[in-house]
Amino acid sequence: MRKTLDFLLDDWLGVQALPQRERFAEHSAETFAGVLDTCERIAREKFAPFNRLVDTEEPHFDGQRVHLPQATHDACKAYAESGMLAAAQGAEVGGMQLPCVIEMAANAFFYKASIAMGGYAMLTKGNANLLMAHGTPAQREVFAANEFSGRWFGTMCLSEPQAGSSLSDVATRATPDGDDFESDPLGPRYRLRGNKMWISAGEHEITENIVHLVLAKIPGPDGKPLPGTKGISLFIVPKHLVDAQGRLTGERNDVALAGLNHKLGYRGTTNTLLNFGEGKFPVRGAAGAIGYRVGAPGQGLRCMFHMMNEARIGVGLGAVMLGLAGYEASLDYARTRLQGRLWTTGLQGRPVTAGGKDSAAPPVPIIQHADVKRMLLAQKAYGEGGLALALYCARLVDEQHTGEAAAAAEATLLLEVLTPIAKSWPSEWCLEANSLAIQILGGYGYTRDFPVEQYWRDQRLNMIHEGTHGIQGLDLLGRKVVMDGGAGLKLLATRVNATIERAAQAEPFAQRATELAGALQKLGAATKAAWASGEPEAALANATPYLQAFGHVVLAWLWLDLALASADPGRRAAMRYFFAYELPRIDAWLGVVASRESVCREMHDEWF
Repeated sequence: MRKTLDFLLDDWLGVQALPQRERFAEHSAETFAGVLDTCERIAREKFAPFNRLVDTEEPHFDGQRVHLPQATHDACKAYAESGMLAAAQGAEVGGMQLPCVIEMAANAFFYKASIAMGGYAMLTKGNANLLMAHGTPAQREVFAANEFSGRWFGTMCLSEPQAGSSLSDVATRATPDGDDFESDPLGPRYRLRGNKMWISAGEHEITENIVHLVLAKIPGPDGKPLPGTKGISLFIVPKHLVDAQGRLTGERNDVALAGLNHKLGYRGTTNTLLNFGEGKFPVRGAAGAIGYRVGAPGQGLRCMFHMMNEARIGVGLGAVMLGLAGYEASLDYARTRLQGRLWTTGLQGRPVTAGGKDSAAPPVPIIQHADVKRMLLAQKAYGEGGLALALYCARLVDEQHTGEAAAAAEATLLLEVLTPIAKSWPSEWCLEANSLAIQILGGYGYTRDFPVEQYWRDQRLNMIHEGTHGIQGLDLLGRKVVMDGGAGLKLLATRVNATIERAAQAEPFAQRATELAGALQKLGAATKAAWASGEPEAALANATPYLQAFGHVVLAWLWLDLALASADPGRRAAMRYFFAYELPRIDAWLGVVASRESVCREMHDEWF
């Protein structure tokens, strides 16, 4: 994997030029390599050996505390001590000021070694980064700083039992805590009451405190909350109350674990139902969890998207690494598993169509069979292509924050369009990669004697959390490609066409350039056709096939660009595979989009 990372970072994305920017001036190619070396070592020593352990020894609650294997505590401590929680932050908060693309590449080792143990850090970083962007100075100094140091960990509390992806329906309420609620040094102080479901890392004792970021609604003058998402505000709700200097006060906040969710995979990360303000831990003589508002009232969802978008790219990267872990395991197996014999040729060189195998010949490694090569090529195309997508998006983040004004604006626009793809495409197709890994191992792959079944189970969550597949499709077709007159889609098309023009001048790639140009044209035409009636219901009924087609066009573009940058025969073979076996799928997907096929929205409940 390191060889692939080095190619993507150095030869394709050109990260060696980043230290020329003021933000990264203290770095060099050597420091970038040092960070990758360190993270690779920690992942190999503290995470990978215990991935199966945290899967089989699930978190359990004894009525007082949640128990996790000691390995989880040790791994999280090693990660925090590496400084990676604050890797991209400024030196003033103990950060390394690393480029986002290097931080993402370094985190790839942890996701591959144990996605579940790596989840605690991903959530904590996203939580603290949000507070650095939207919190008050005191909130940054007390909460974010202690998260970056690893003293506290963090969560995001969005979903509720009755409202998963439909955040406009959240029922958690926040009321001002006394007449002096606005004078608290940690921010305007409220009492929260409600329930939050599916909260990853919501309860544990890895750290001395947990910082929950909670979405809730503040009632208006009439005592009723504003309807829809405009009424949502964001609050910091710590598990244990702290003072303005970040010291624990000894008071437990009114946040109670109602239960642990027992999952198909991702078992090493606690997943919880939390009750806020039920009175189990009354604070200062009253029920209601103490929370400190972040940002202005009604701006909670806007603030939370800072963490959600970061998490979506992180989920995509995690999906990629699970796909690559399965690929490497099945590749090793295919090279050593002896089974079957190759077809022989008949008289005068004609292929034998029946019984054309020499039963006296020794069996061959299964990697010599064309169908096994097909499954391995698919995994390579999905995994390495997905890794390129994640790192490309991370490189856009660096451009957004440190590039010249025009380049930064373009990066922001491209990220808007690509974030749904960065989250959803690896989640779907690296799940398929994990399924193919099981298939290559056959019956062995279905047992717990090999790791590929766990990779599939861990992977299956990624199409659901941080915005389901359907939500990503609605976001892409309903908002991202039509906003500002389609500016984002046009800019992406410009980038794709630049690759097409380069490929058209290189003889081995001219045909691929033509095929990609055709796919891009079909995507644009289907986008227009979807909205031709002007009816959102008709346009968005097939948003998920649109998402799938859009992702495949993006990945075809990236694979062609990668092949132009590399003479590696394996990489070029993966590009050939993607164009031959994957890109043609878009015709069926875009067909229902362009025709606004109505069967799904017209289907009646009773017809099922």
